[in-house]
Order: sequence, then structure tokens, then C-alpha cells
Amino acid sequence: MSFIKRAVAVLGLLTLSLPAWGGDDLLVIRAGQLIDVQQGRLLKSQVILIRGDRISQVGSADVVSIPEGAKVIDLSGKTVLPGLIDMHDHITGDHRFHGYEGLSISVPRETLYGVLNSTKTLLAGFTTIRNVGASGYSDVALRDAINEGEISGPRMRVSGPALGITGGHCDNNLLPREYDVTAEGVANGPWAVRAKVREIIKYGADLIKFCATGGVLSKGDSVGGQQYTLEEMTALVDEAHMHDRKVAAHAHGAEGIRTAIMAGVDSIEHGSLIDDEGIKLARQRGTFLVMDIYNDTFILEYGAQVGMLQESLDKERAIGQLQRDNFRKAHKAGVRMAFGSDGAVYPHGDNGKQFAYMVEYGMTPMESIQAATVHAAELLGWQDDVGAIAEGYFADIIAVDGQPLEDVSVLENVSFVMKGGEVYKD
Repeated sequence: MSFIKRAVAVLGLLTLSLPAWGGDDLLVIRAGQLIDVQQGRLLKSQVILIRGDRISQVGSADVVSIPEGAKVIDLSGKTVLPGLIDMHDHITGDHRFHGYEGLSISVPRETLYGVLNSTKTLLAGFTTIRNVGASGYSDVALRDAINEGEISGPRMRVSGPALGITGGHCDNNLLPREYDVTAEGVANGPWAVRAKVREIIKYGADLIKFCATGGVLSKGDSVGGQQYTLEEMTALVDEAHMHDRKVAAHAHGAEGIRTAIMAGVDSIEHGSLIDDEGIKLARQRGTFLVMDIYNDTFILEYGAQVGMLQESLDKERAIGQLQRDNFRKAHKAGVRMAFGSDGAVYPHGDNGKQFAYMVEYGMTPMESIQAATVHAAELLGWQDDVGAIAEGYFADIIAVDGQPLEDVSVLENVSFVMKGGEVYKD
């Protein structure tokens, strides 16, 4: 590629990374259709008034008058809805590097991938994410840079390194003993786990993520085997909650899921092999399920090409369909569910592809959208700030062509993105 072409490519990326326009004192959006996720209804001909980074008024065009001199964004031909929320992302990860390929990625390089992936995620309509696992606190650095306005990206809650047992899913089992490699989140025993929670909070984590069972993309462990005892999980959750941090538990196996729920976790991630008792416990205790039911398709179609171990592909074949069937069962039973896609397993920016699978496996289109808005915001603890188009909320607003309540797949192609009153895609 010539120098000129490279320069043009870089300038193009920088253009996408910066707000197109916005930040004026008063903006107005004309919405042809607006999805009211709080009430679960579709509204016609709405007007949204925005002052600074917050919504000041929302209502029918017959009722809300447009102030003289306001800048008007005409979305009268589109469906408008709140910015989407992905509750299970790995924003500094890259789908091209799995298994042994991933060993070549340094923490600085991982952080740079995060800058690129943040732009892709934001432009896909996901204005908020929860990042659940990153090396070297790369997600903390990324969050802080976004908050300072140095780079563009979604609002973020981040976990830093995920906690796990020696040799478990959250350890690094790819290298032989002579390299003596242990992942930075490894801790064994109740007091060591408490100390690790304190350490991770010290360096900037907003939440705690730990591995309650084995996993698909790890070497040498059983995908459903429990990791951490009830005593260790209880200590971990107690310590995190004492510091006002929520806890997300990676858990595929039924016993590990039940144990994590009894320990008091706020969400179960993946939940692939959840059984009837686990579903009952989650419903009784109000534990959220965050089930990534799209990426099975990507893993089985492209996993071998991107370096996933044969062991991992075999694990996915064993549990992928079971996870989808249990998603349907848990939803039917009334368990609270939030949208989470496991970004970095598949390419960032394709987060919206999960909506169609959520509908295929039991949700209505409205329920799938609520899982990625009001319900996700509740799990985040940001239910008064994001996840709805309402007075006082951040002006995180997206728009699509077509009607997602009739065809939810239109959310895979977001045409307008505003975050905090600034337009990033128009």
C-alpha cells in the first residue's frame, strides 16, 4: 500500500473514531417510531429534546414543541431506540487470535486492539458494555481514556483480570512447566481470593469476574467441571459486595452454576448446562443469566481458521445446542436475562447478530431489546442513566431502518448512533 493510501486509511479511521457533530446546548430528534423499552410499546411521531449529554423531554410531536433555534435531527423515517448494552464483552480481545496464537499478543498490543474494537462496537449501536476479563488492566486504561474523551467508545464497566483457580479456565494452561506461567487473576483459598478481589479493585475494576467452572476456549479442563468451592465463592462475593462491586460468574456446568448462585453472585455468564434446580434458584434469588447463544455459530464455522484448539471445538459441539435449549427453558421459567454476546470470540461490531438467536429461542423481539437495554442497565446498576429514552437519561440513542419489532435482525445494521448527545454515525 502506498504512503498516500495508508494516510487516507488512517484518516478515515480517525474520522470514524470522533463524533460527527454534537455537543450543542440544545438538540432535537424527530423520531418516526420510538421503542419505549420501559413500557414495552411502540410510539409514533415522537420528539426528543436533548440538553448537553442528557435527555430533557420526550413526547408526542403534538405535545412537545421544538424550541426556536434548536438543531433538529430528522429521524422521521427510522425506528429510534436506546443505545444498546452488551453485558459480556472482551473489548481488548481479537477474534483472530485464539489458542496458541493468543500467546503472541502483549498487553500494550491488546490495549491497542481495544481502541479499534471500541469504535467498531460503538458504531454498531452498543453505547454501553460490561467488560468481563482483560489482561494487564487494559480495559481499565481503555475505559479511562474513553471517559476523558481521548478516544471514542462505549460507556464501560470493567473487571480487569478474571479470578480463577490454578489450572482453571481463568489460568493460562498453554505453556509447559518450565515457563512457570500463572495468570494474574489466580488465587486459591478464601483469604487469598479476598486479597485478590481487593487488589483488582485497587487497580480500577468496577466489578469482579471469576470462573466458577471450566470453559470452552481453555486447555485441559472440563467445560462443566466446578472450579472454586462454595466457601471460596462465598468469600469472593462477600468481599466484592462489601466494596460495592457486583460479581459475574463464568459458569457452564450445572453444579458450578448452583454453587455460584448460592454464594450470591449477581449474574451467571454462559449458563450452558443449567438444570431445573439452577433455574429455580436463579428465579428465587433474582440472579441474572447472561447467555451468549450466537457465538456457537461462529466457533463451529470459523474456529479452526482462527486457531481455536480441537479440544475447544469438541467442547463447543458438546454444549452449544444445549445452551440454546436451556436459554429457552430459563426464559420460559421467568429467569431475569440480560444481553451478553462474548465479543472477541467473534468479530467486534457483530454484537447485534445475537438478537435473532434470542428470538429464535423463545424471546419476543421486544424482550430481546429489553434484555439489551432496561434489564442490562439494571444489572449494571445504571438503571437511572442508560437503557431507556426518558427524561434525565443520557442521550444514548440509535436508529435503524425498518421495524425491529417485526424483524429484529435489522439491529445488525444500525444507521444512526448518538452517545451523550454527540452523533458518531449519521
